[in-house]
Amino acid sequence: MQRELKRAIEEAYRVVIFTGAGISTESGIPDFRSPGGLWTKMAPIDFQDYLRSADVRAEAWRRKFEIDKTIVAAEPNKGHMAIAKLVDEGKVAHVITQNIDNLHQASGIPSEKIIELHGNGTYAKCLDCGERYELFQVKEMFDASGKAPDCTSCGGIVKSATISFGQAMPEDEMNRAHEATLGCDLFLAIGSSLQVYPAAGFPILAKRNGATLVILNREPTELDRIADLVINDEIGPTLAPIAMLN
Repeated sequence: MQRELKRAIEEAYRVVIFTGAGISTESGIPDFRSPGGLWTKMAPIDFQDYLRSADVRAEAWRRKFEIDKTIVAAEPNKGHMAIAKLVDEGKVAHVITQNIDNLHQASGIPSEKIIELHGNGTYAKCLDCGERYELFQVKEMFDASGKAPDCTSCGGIVKSATISFGQAMPEDEMNRAHEATLGCDLFLAIGSSLQVYPAAGFPILAKRNGATLVILNREPTELDRIADLVINDEIGPTLAPIAMLN
């Protein structure tokens, strides 16, 4: 299987990689949706509830800072580094990701090559004026008052720069992902259950457009039936030899 994947990458003209939470669990970041994950212990907060209630926003920030104790210590693993090398070599054109952990950037992939469908959890921004806030700034304001901070520029609502339940998908990123998918001849889905739409529609789009579809995931997915190659194995150990990492 690994040899087949290596050959597919070598023979492809333009590769697009799509990543989900499974690639980051090897860095110690828990998968929110899996049994025992964070969302089985606490229900996710809906975007409209976040907008309506200052108390809900305060609870969201309390959870965010608690969860971040795990995330901020995480570093890119062999899977991230293998993808970064393939990008650096010009083999991979874009990395479309459902992840919000910034580990693709930390692995050295240029930001313009990364398409974040669900946003980025390493900073915050005002929903009204768009001003960016670093998380340490938000935490200082939160700790000082115990309340969800408002924008110091316009008084608007400050939120982690991620896409929440009930929040519209980012139009620019969705358009970029659509274009990248249509432009590839090999679409490699890594570490995703491929159950969350509309993001999970991109592998289907790639296949329908004539691209080879490869799925690398520890567990079977609903799209295995349409894939040209399915590998159920650990991600880093599978990708590292292909990218010839030491």
